[in-house]
Amino acid sequence: MTNQISPAIESVLVLEDNFLIAMDMGEILNALGVKSVHIATTVEKAMEIVAAHPVDFAILDINLGDETSFAVAESLIARGINFGFTSGYGDLLALPGHLRGIPRIEKPFSEGSLSSLMTAAFRPGNPQPSS
Repeated sequence: MTNQISPAIESVLVLEDNFLIAMDMGEILNALGVKSVHIATTVEKAMEIVAAHPVDFAILDINLGDETSFAVAESLIARGINFGFTSGYGDLLALPGHLRGIPRIEKPFSEGSLSSLMTAAFRPGNPQPSS
């Protein structure tokens, strides 16, 4: 299948503490044309993936049980990698000020919402590294 995301995104990091949700997201990303999906269930594993593998984009679950994905977001910003957030908590979870404009979708997600998240992250005016 050809990549349905604009711009073309071939490698994605998924940081999600629920492995089944992460696998579902990976299948949707593959259906959208992403060739390589790297799944992490912890901040530590996500940092290892970012250091070891080139990724074009990252999808970060905000709340990871006893930790948040904010440290990974900071690492992605430093590396110039665009990303978006997912959350099951709506607007109840406060993001640090400089991360509030990052595109975010609510769970449960769909192929359409994941595609929109990735497209929005590269739109001019979003507080992303490549903007």
